[in-house]
Amino acid sequence: MAGIQVSSSLLLSKSLPSLRCRREIVGARVNAPRVHLGVVSHPKLPSRYLVDEMETRTGYPIARHDTKSSDDPRVIAKLYAIMEAVADRVEMHKNIGEQRDNWNRLLLTSINAMTLSGATMAGLAALAAEGSPLMALKLSSIVLYVAATGLLLVMNKIQPSQLAEEQRNAARLFKQLRVQIETTLALGKLDINDVNEAMEKVLALAKAYPLPLLGSMLEKFPSKVEPARWWPKQRSKQGFVGKIEGNNGWTRKLEEEMRQVVRVLKQKDLAEYIDLGSKALKLNKMLAISGPLLTILGALGSSFVGTTDCSWPVMMGVVAGAVATAVNSLEHGGQVGMVFEMYRGNAGFFKLIEENIMSNINETDVERRENGEILEMKVALQLGRSLSELKQLAAIAECSEEFASKLF
Repeated sequence: MAGIQVSSSLLLSKSLPSLRCRREIVGARVNAPRVHLGVVSHPKLPSRYLVDEMETRTGYPIARHDTKSSDDPRVIAKLYAIMEAVADRVEMHKNIGEQRDNWNRLLLTSINAMTLSGATMAGLAALAAEGSPLMALKLSSIVLYVAATGLLLVMNKIQPSQLAEEQRNAARLFKQLRVQIETTLALGKLDINDVNEAMEKVLALAKAYPLPLLGSMLEKFPSKVEPARWWPKQRSKQGFVGKIEGNNGWTRKLEEEMRQVVRVLKQKDLAEYIDLGSKALKLNKMLAISGPLLTILGALGSSFVGTTDCSWPVMMGVVAGAVATAVNSLEHGGQVGMVFEMYRGNAGFFKLIEENIMSNINETDVERRENGEILEMKVALQLGRSLSELKQLAAIAECSEEFASKLF
């Protein structure tokens, strides 16, 4: 027994120093000073300034000619600056589009409420006794009708549903432009022409879909329906893909196919949407004139209630208000102005495809055209077709009644 105790004490005495060492090592590790590593910042391209401001602030004059340099940081910085501005415009048009859509709903609700209230008071005035009750109901009905007429004239002038559709289109097209700039940056081989082209597209979009109402608002009732135009004049440019089959992807057969596609677009799709836009515009004009006239008739009818034994003043005051409510609901609740803008935008979409194809075909130097196979694929995707369906459309273009687009 004593031997066992002696051996255990020897083992403990040998193990204690090692335990102390381990504790000291662990304590040293725990109490070791912490090193705080900061976030490593990578240099970023300057992207705060637009094209003209960049030249002024940096002091480097930039020549306005082809540099063909993919390593010029100023060109890259300008494209990033334009992309930032485009992203900001997307948010601006999106927010303003939502605001003007709210205008359409709130104004329509308010005008219909005032019109129906005026019609109700005109009917109650016919049942009221002579004196103050009759006069109060008549005046209330007249005031409500006149106020509804004024608001309706403003609403018909600005067409909030059409304004909202314009801003939705602008937001979508600015998003598309941003993706195009990102693609240009990813492909490389940048020069000052890419910057100028991006700037022209931004300015063309800003002109096609202006933000302010006063001074630059688009005409809501044009004398002639034309396709919307949101792109600058097409210019021939060299494709970013090299030669294919020795002719940059172009053949006589492909040229003829593209001409046939353009022919179908002009004769069928473009003409159809211009015609639909004209019909929507005529309907919108008729409704825009009818609404205020009916509310004015309602006010006139209310003013003659109680002055004669005939029933026509009451009939005019009540029926005109009811019909005016139906007309306003059809025009602004049905968003006829938005439908007109949609047709106009669709016609512009087909016009853009047509100009893009013809600008390439009319370029005599095939090396300066966009690659033929890539253009064919783009057109097929834009029309909602496969390549084989596009070729089939071109083959039967002269004898077929089929539309070019399968999207809308």
